[in-house]
Amino acid sequence: MALVEKDEVNRLYLELGSESRLGILRALKAKDYKMRELGRHLDLTATEVFRQVKRLIEARLVQRLPEGSYTITPYGRLVLQLSASHEFVLKHKDYFLTHDLSRLPYPFINRIGELSQASLSMESYRNITWGEELVGQAQQYFWAIVDGPGNERLPVAAGVKYRFLLPESLLPAGSGPPGSVHGIEVKGLSDIPAIIALTEKEAGVFFYLLNGRADYAGFLAKDSSSLNWVKDLFQHYWDKGKRSLTV
Repeated sequence: MALVEKDEVNRLYLELGSESRLGILRALKAKDYKMRELGRHLDLTATEVFRQVKRLIEARLVQRLPEGSYTITPYGRLVLQLSASHEFVLKHKDYFLTHDLSRLPYPFINRIGELSQASLSMESYRNITWGEELVGQAQQYFWAIVDGPGNERLPVAAGVKYRFLLPESLLPAGSGPPGSVHGIEVKGLSDIPAIIALTEKEAGVFFYLLNGRADYAGFLAKDSSSLNWVKDLFQHYWDKGKRSLTV
């Protein structure tokens, strides 16, 4: 990378490194503001908001409209969208210091900021119980990537589609998970990248520890952005799954 390009990257990170400037960008992403309105909205002094907006204009992240209000530029909107992943990882850095995302395809790592509204739950037992209860709450579908077959009979509901991805080594030909009934689809996967439970309304994703073990700590969500990320990840691996069964 050329020195000029490195300087531009460093400057961009510097501009995004201020909570005040990020607040201004987020506010202007939602709507245009005049300078005084922006200051009141963010509880910033007139001097401070003027100084920060000036920097954002110089960085071409914000522009002044002819009528005197300020708006985020298309470039600024894109930068803010991409920065969501960095903010998400930074917010949960202690978790990501001990959990492994390297087995995920790069596009999903790049989109990790879509989980920004998910809540981190480190309570393993609570998360396992949540997953067991989620099966019975599904109205349209229940999809899961699990690290082994369960021992409980599934509370299967009419009209609900069930899909399970299991480790290939735990999926003998012609069999399904214990207690399975007709209408459950099962596939084997050579490498389980994460544990997932997903319905049309809720999702949970639990990444493995660096040593390859599962502690069932991870992210629970109900917002559409997180649901889409988890659903896309499941679909990616479902398409790669082998030895499809309907039991």
